[in-house]
Amino acid sequence: MAEEDGADLTSQRVDVWLDVACLFKTRSLAQAACRGGKVELNGQAARPNRLLRKGDELRISRGGGQRQIVVVRRFAEHHVAKALARGLYEDRTPPPTADELEERRLRRAFGVRAAPGPVGKRERRAARRLKESG
Repeated sequence: MAEEDGADLTSQRVDVWLDVACLFKTRSLAQAACRGGKVELNGQAARPNRLLRKGDELRISRGGGQRQIVVVRRFAEHHVAKALARGLYEDRTPPPTADELEERRLRRAFGVRAAPGPVGKRERRAARRLKESG
């Protein structure tokens, strides 16, 4: 079981670790965030293939101007349950200020949302049927 909890790992790729630690849904999203400059490793832009070591600090830019700061504590070779994944890092993100909480509340109240994602197959077919019917 030592292999599964990453006891023998001393380093791991940034994109792999972000995915395993459940900070991004998929490895490809983690890679895109790294390439887009949304992830910093010890104050420098983190490329996806860069190796992480214990004690490294990651700053992740999230939507809405939010930033998450985490320090690497452990590694895991494979995906683990989300509750166990939280043990892979120490979250040092400061709590939101009163102004930030108010801004989030207003954004929710007035329905300011992110742009919709790409249209799926089902929506395209429904639009085509509607257009063809008259």
